[in-house]
Formats: sequence, C-alpha cells, structure tokens
Amino acid sequence: MTMTGQRTHTIDRGVAEGRELRRLLESGPFADALRAAIRARGLGLDRIRYRLRGRGCSISLATLSHWQSGRCRPERPESLLVLKNLEEILGVPPESLSRLLGPPRGRAARCTVPGEGLVMQRGRETGT
Repeated sequence: MTMTGQRTHTIDRGVAEGRELRRLLESGPFADALRAAIRARGLGLDRIRYRLRGRGCSISLATLSHWQSGRCRPERPESLLVLKNLEEILGVPPESLSRLLGPPRGRAARCTVPGEGLVMQRGRETGT
C-alpha cells in the first residue's frame, strides 16, 4: 500500500516538528519551547487550561498565552507548580521547560497586567 502525497507531507511535517521541539527543549528559549510543545500536543489553550483545572491548578488563558508569547514567564512557586503539571499534560520530559527559565528576572519582568496571572491553588488566589 502506498501513501498519498498529502499523508507523506503530514508525516514529514510531524517529524520536523518533533526535531524542532527536541532542539527547543534543549536550548530554549522558554516561550518558543512551550509554543512548540503545545503545537506538538495538538491541544488548544482552553483545553490545556481545562486539564490543569482537573489537577487543581487554575490559570487564566491570558497567562498561558503570555507564557508562550514570551510576554511573561512563570516564576512564583504557584506558577512553577502549574508548569510542572503543564509539562506532564504536554508529554514533555519532567523539568524540560522549567529548566529553560533560568534565574528569576525580577519584579519588573513579571506579568504586570492588572488581574492577569492569577492562579488558584487549593482555594487560595495568588499572582504568578
């Protein structure tokens, strides 16, 4: 049985995306690696948020979007817990995304949009 041109193209694209994801998980930057992992998993941010909520981690869609765009990144302990669960949901190796964060960047580099980045963990609301 031979494959059609479309199927071959889809397989080739999947292999290339897998190589790119592995490269980004090795070297970063964080936002690009997160975006590639989300794309490779084939889940929308809304679905990811739903799965995180099922694990007791609530995060806004805006915050997930900001993380993958590089506008801000997880730094507080509550956000790092969300990231740990996110790595599991995306099927990437443990700490493969979190080790790309490097040292904390300081207060000015965090999410600064009022009301953005709120995380609920066990009924407690905190900023990212």
